[in-house]
Amino acid sequence: MKRRGLVAGLGAAAGVGVLGAGFSFFAMNDEEAYDATVKAARVALAEHSQLKDFVRFATLAANSHNTQAWTFEVGPAAIRIVADRKRATPVVDPEDHHLIASLGCAVENLVLAAGFGGQAAGVNLDKIANGEALIRLSSSPAPPSSLVQAIPQRQCTRSVYDGNSIPTEQIRLLEVAARQEGVDVVFVTDPQKREQILEQITSANRVQMADKAFVAELNSWLRFNSAAAVTAKDGLFSGCSGNPQLPSWIGKTVFPYIFSEAAERDKIAAQMRSSPGVAIFVSRKDDAAHWFNVGRAYERFALQATALGIRNAHMNQPVEVAAHRQELARSLGLPEGRPSLVIRFGVAPAMPMSLRRDVGDVISAAQLAA
Repeated sequence: MKRRGLVAGLGAAAGVGVLGAGFSFFAMNDEEAYDATVKAARVALAEHSQLKDFVRFATLAANSHNTQAWTFEVGPAAIRIVADRKRATPVVDPEDHHLIASLGCAVENLVLAAGFGGQAAGVNLDKIANGEALIRLSSSPAPPSSLVQAIPQRQCTRSVYDGNSIPTEQIRLLEVAARQEGVDVVFVTDPQKREQILEQITSANRVQMADKAFVAELNSWLRFNSAAAVTAKDGLFSGCSGNPQLPSWIGKTVFPYIFSEAAERDKIAAQMRSSPGVAIFVSRKDDAAHWFNVGRAYERFALQATALGIRNAHMNQPVEVAAHRQELARSLGLPEGRPSLVIRFGVAPAMPMSLRRDVGDVISAAQLAA
């Protein structure tokens, strides 16, 4: 569930790098394969979908850095999701908070997909502290949620929005969608208060960018061209943020030098000031079960926003730096809670969709017993 693309300064590097090194643009730019991979993952559910189709919809959920840090064990009437810590991001997420919230996002999609398939899904969190959740399925006569239709179209849209206000009745729908036990969602639409949040974001961003380990970890998940993105089927593709494509070796080499605090500050300011609203998700307790529920709440918020034609993106810097997270909690009047996600929202055109790994790559060979 990350919020960061490349800076605009990559444009100059693109021209110098591609021409100077004699690289063919087409060797790194495989848009046809990229589009085909996107479409394969985002096919709508059929009337008689199987459990692997529910898993595929689960993998379309929001997740940190698009690491897709999960595996699924499938049985006759149950699915277990397990955190894949080989894909964790320990610098930006040392407590596995984002990782566990990402599991919540995936499970929410799975529950909605199961409902479409006529299955009720009960979620067991007994082992969530270990990064596991068990979803038991049973027949259900209840009609499916309309939000399931939005799953293939949902994205984190990392662009400047049009700045127009969101109608009150639509914000109410977002509020209803985000309701989840143990989670408070604070909606901020007042311009002055949004400026205060912007200050907290830029201040926390300054701390992160001074951390070489943070920059290196982010760099490891960047995909600088569509061919590299298709090969990995994970990570943050530069095209999804409207940034130029580069040969991978050039992008990874120049990124630490041109990823500047000043450029990021200006980009963040433009993005925030174009966003008429911010939603801050706060868990009432600071434990894995509540982080998981934050993920479920956010995923429904994002799906409802998608259904309404509203875009959203993460601005999580102040929740990722402990001192700033505590300051944010106090400013929200929720000093006992843990601010978990900071989400800007507004209206904008869609950006290219991010990729997902094949279902076969995330389903474990281990099978659940009946």
